Amino acid sequence: MLRRLVSKRSLATLPASFASYGKNVFKGAVADKYLTKQGLPAGALNDYSWTKTSADKVAAAVGEWASDNGATSFCHWFQPLAASGVRHGLSGQVQNMMIEFSDDGSAKWKFGGKDLLKGETDGSSYPNGGMRATHTAGGYLSIDPTSPISIRDDTMYIPACFVSWEGHALDEKTPLLRAGEAMSREGVRLLKLLGFNVDSLTTNIGLEQEFFLIPREAYHRRPDLMLAGRTIIGRNAYRGQEMCDHYMAPFSLASPAIDAVKEMQEEALKMGIPLRTRHREVAPNQYEMAPLFGSATTQIDQNLWAMQIIEEVASNHGLTALLQEKPFNDINGSGKHNNWSIGTNCGTNLLNVGQVRKNSGSAEVFPVIMSAIISAVDKHGDLMRAAIASPGNDFRLGACEAPPAIISTYLGDDMTSYLEQIKDGKPITDYVPALRNIDLGVSCVGPLEVPAEDRNRTSPFPYGGHRFEFRAVGSSQNVSLVNTVLMTICAEAFKEFADAIEGGKKPSEVASAALKEHWKVIFNGNCYDEANQEMLTKRGVWRIDSGVEALNALGAAKNTALFKKMGVLSEVELEARRVVHLEHYIGTVEIEAGCLVDMINQHVLPSCKQAGVGQLSELTSSVFKLKEAIHEMESAEDVLEKARLARKLRLELMVEVREVCDAAEAGVPA
Repeated sequence: MLRRLVSKRSLATLPASFASYGKNVFKGAVADKYLTKQGLPAGALNDYSWTKTSADKVAAAVGEWASDNGATSFCHWFQPLAASGVRHGLSGQVQNMMIEFSDDGSAKWKFGGKDLLKGETDGSSYPNGGMRATHTAGGYLSIDPTSPISIRDDTMYIPACFVSWEGHALDEKTPLLRAGEAMSREGVRLLKLLGFNVDSLTTNIGLEQEFFLIPREAYHRRPDLMLAGRTIIGRNAYRGQEMCDHYMAPFSLASPAIDAVKEMQEEALKMGIPLRTRHREVAPNQYEMAPLFGSATTQIDQNLWAMQIIEEVASNHGLTALLQEKPFNDINGSGKHNNWSIGTNCGTNLLNVGQVRKNSGSAEVFPVIMSAIISAVDKHGDLMRAAIASPGNDFRLGACEAPPAIISTYLGDDMTSYLEQIKDGKPITDYVPALRNIDLGVSCVGPLEVPAEDRNRTSPFPYGGHRFEFRAVGSSQNVSLVNTVLMTICAEAFKEFADAIEGGKKPSEVASAALKEHWKVIFNGNCYDEANQEMLTKRGVWRIDSGVEALNALGAAKNTALFKKMGVLSEVELEARRVVHLEHYIGTVEIEAGCLVDMINQHVLPSCKQAGVGQLSELTSSVFKLKEAIHEMESAEDVLEKARLARKLRLELMVEVREVCDAAEAGVPA
């Protein structure tokens, strides 16, 4: 009774912003209120077969909820390819009013099962890598029932998959769902062989979203920020992050940033997005917000909404949000750490050794799963590198602010020693994570109990106790490809382990063999250290420094075979993504280089001439070199060659030209 009274008391005193949590999302108690009116049981949406048996009833319930909340339009909300860094909200949609007209001209409400389940649009006007053309343009939308419907303003948003007339995936979401099913299928099979019977697996993630907030007035004075999302010229300020004074510093009440961030959280809460954490980041005017863990599909949808909310709400406070990875030179850029784990339908986190041991009753399950993941990382580090390759990440990876482009994994000394015994053929025993106490030396402050393992922020894929953290993901990315890759490579590893066990091998033998073959990918040291990087390279750990070459690796024969075998992407779909991502890189460089030419001609040169200072001939020559390089890039016939030229233009010539411009700025009066 006391617990019930405390619970009621807590709910009664919730702040208004908390009480509004999830009011604009059709799920849970919000949905059940309307579903039961249609004769459907509470929780009906959890059985995805409703799309085949009860679509009209669900549509009636959704329609009433939408009307009660002021929505007059609906759309199928989908995720086109190559949206990162350029497309607001990273989504596509066609908004239709929920209305039809009678013969007498009167209007009436219209929203039925067919409207809810599917839609149609042009598939040729989105990046598609040749899968669509103007004369073969059909694009079709189908509801994703694993992610909830939401309302924002006067529109209801229905998460959807986007495919071509041939059924080719034109979006980020469809392969993600396929990869999730592949991992679940093979993982359930492996667990059953280990004596742990579950019905399904799911990937759970938590995404740490970093961004900058700058005065909107200053933003509108910078063509490069407005067009490219980053400064392509501009001297460094004398004060940056050298004093380490920004990270987790207090929000200043004298700044509009705190009010903007609070409004972002409030808007997100209404849409069921629990942006629980907020803090200042390492660089000046840089911030981070992070939600609670959830299923990959829902978390990715919510992250796209969070990014859109961040951009839109910032303007309400005279600010502009910058989501690009490296908007300013020589200070930290922004990432989006992808905290990743695998859960069972019974609530067991397969990376939590205590839960696994208790719920499975076996000491074998955890080390076998860990061995499979380690083998997947070593075998397919090139795909993990490709998944984080983006124009903005060119300036982050390996710059002592994000891990290098060498895909190793940190496990910590205790875990490494434990798995090493299995690798060496010793019997599998229970792994008990060690703890240590820290005595602060102050009598009034109790000792701290902390993990025995430290945190390694230099590793691309460290194990953190109950999760792996893919630290190298870029802030502007849709992380669907990241998680599609992680689930696909694990699905293959689970399959290979299950095949071997079914073939007569003991689980311990399979784990031992995998660890022996793939042990080189484990590294617990400092990945920023150049000597260690050289050592890992010689060891044979995947290293692809160039983002362009990483993207091109999508088309490698082993990767084509992997995605096809696991039923995630066909050869046509994978090749299309290779082309789309290379074209996205090229297009980004075209924008930046063209902008640089105009800024020199329209701003730098006139300012230098007016002040009578600066290397005018060198600036003029720089414009000529840029135009030549742009022409050479655009004249290349092969998309890979064009992308290679774009990378050279961006990371070599544009860097040199920036130095000339910044030197000129030093001599021009303010």
